[in-house]
Amino acid sequence: MAFARNAGTDFQVPIIDISTFTGGADIDRQSIARQVDLAASTVGFMQVVGHGIQPKVLDRFTAATDEFFALPESTKRKYSTPPHINRGYTPPRAEALANSLGIITAADLFEAFNIGVDPADHASPDLDPVDYAPTIFPGETTDFESAVTAWFGEARRVAHTMADIFALALHLPIDYFRQFTTHSLDVLRINNYQLPHPDVTLESEQMGMGAHTDYGIVTVLWADQVPGLEILDSQRVWHPVQPADGALLVNLGDALARWTNDRWISTMHRVAPPRVDGRLVPRRSAAFFHDGNPETVIACLPGCTGPGNPPRYEPVTVKEHITAKLRGSRGREPNPHAIREAARLTGSTS
Repeated sequence: MAFARNAGTDFQVPIIDISTFTGGADIDRQSIARQVDLAASTVGFMQVVGHGIQPKVLDRFTAATDEFFALPESTKRKYSTPPHINRGYTPPRAEALANSLGIITAADLFEAFNIGVDPADHASPDLDPVDYAPTIFPGETTDFESAVTAWFGEARRVAHTMADIFALALHLPIDYFRQFTTHSLDVLRINNYQLPHPDVTLESEQMGMGAHTDYGIVTVLWADQVPGLEILDSQRVWHPVQPADGALLVNLGDALARWTNDRWISTMHRVAPPRVDGRLVPRRSAAFFHDGNPETVIACLPGCTGPGNPPRYEPVTVKEHITAKLRGSRGREPNPHAIREAARLTGSTS
């Protein structure tokens, strides 16, 4: 296991090669699981290489998304959806991610496009059509739907592999989490930091994307090697992190932290307005959220509780948890659960 270091800080995000996990020997799988366990319990983030996504898939994906975000604002807004539908276009300053933790801030600078699982993949009368809403892909671009769908599939494959690694790291059967993800609420959020003039003065404490934790099981993130992403450590100090060459950033979500009774960390992170030499610069990222089946009950996993270590959370379904977090970030309606969570993560008593 190597480490990615950032200039001027001792903060480390481990680089883990998962290339031998699928199809490799048991000794290789166990070694990878131990590395992931250490990263998950100390940092909550890791940089994954050996993931198997080919550069041409990424090149096609970024070209298609760049083409979409370059469209006129009026065109992009045709693909906006109501806040409770986690699909389509989100214009700049429409969300404040810190609100998902009950922290009131200026609206975030990013714009985004969300796609979700194809409803046809999980055709069932029991599934809520709001949770499995179809994605309306823009018709003004040449390759958007095909290129983005290809990336979605590759990111989902990596997320499934990471879930199997998590199971081994927690001394569970390798397929343990698969029962909870047969129709997972997976969403790919493509982010573009549409910034004002490079020398403009921003609002006080305005972020590219406000401080937040992710909501589900695991996030698989591709990002430009541009400053912006910052991670909060256990001493409540922010550290800048940029991905290593060819690496995907993988972090744990709240669902997995709750499942493990905080043995593993759902780390607070944010995106500062990206700057190089003091000037604002463009930045892109794409976060694949693997959140689990909506009816799955998140309750303490075997081996994560015992004498002197009682469960720290009441059981909650994935849908209840995700809905509360989205309501905070989009509707500016902080809820008591979010406020308690923010206090735990930041050490605040307010």
